[in-house]
Amino acid sequence: MISTDDVKKLAALARIKLTLEEETSLAGDMENILGYVQQLQDVSAEQHAVAADANAARNVLRPDEAPHERGAYSEDLLAAAPARQGQHVKVKKIL
Repeated sequence: MISTDDVKKLAALARIKLTLEEETSLAGDMENILGYVQQLQDVSAEQHAVAADANAARNVLRPDEAPHERGAYSEDLLAAAPARQGQHVKVKKIL
């Protein structure tokens, strides 16, 4: 159980000034947090190993191949540009 004295010590270490209400409230909050951490420690990792292995066996990436022929859409993209110079998009000089 977290006492208000424990909260006072932690507040002093952190150089935080707390009111009596805040100390009481934080003691309860910290007790809840530690209870939740205890629940997480009680859960066996072996129970969830099967689910983790099932997800690891599936490849979600596409094959490393070119999706289309090189330059297949270049003319369409250049035609949509506001200005072009040969096979390049023309932009203002930035310096």
